[in-house]
Amino acid sequence: MLIGRNSGQKDQSAVESRRDVLVYTSEPLAEDMEVTGEVVVELHASSSAPDCDWTARLVDVHPDGRAYGVVDGILRARYRHGPDREVPLTPGEPELFRFPLGATSMVFKAGHRLRLQVASSNFPRFDRNPQQWVTIATAGEADLRPARQTVHHDAARPSRLLLPVVPG
Repeated sequence: MLIGRNSGQKDQSAVESRRDVLVYTSEPLAEDMEVTGEVVVELHASSSAPDCDWTARLVDVHPDGRAYGVVDGILRARYRHGPDREVPLTPGEPELFRFPLGATSMVFKAGHRLRLQVASSNFPRFDRNPQQWVTIATAGEADLRPARQTVHHDAARPSRLLLPVVPG
């Protein structure tokens, strides 16, 4: 039996080079920063499709450039109002998508950077979304459609990462 085969931090270099992954990186930290609790993302975003997924990952970037995932999460847009309420998106209309990435307790060391990766898929970790209004559990290859996702990050729509920082 293999235990923990897929657990632990993973290098994010290959993911971050993809054209369909947005990458936001902080300046180097001036001092150690403890993050303890649930990490949350708020995305102001829109899709050309009636359904899509939003995924995000908090990454610890070492001074030498190595980047390791800390926590990640997903929101299937049809369930943005709750797990028992499916609501299609209005294509092209921006909405606020708020979802947890998970809990952590980690000290990001001085000189490290924080990074946020945002995408519309994290396959095979999470199943694929066909980007249309079909039953996802029974969708096949023929049901898959491309969609254009847009993340807004301006003064009126401040997409952001919410971190539970413990005062030092």
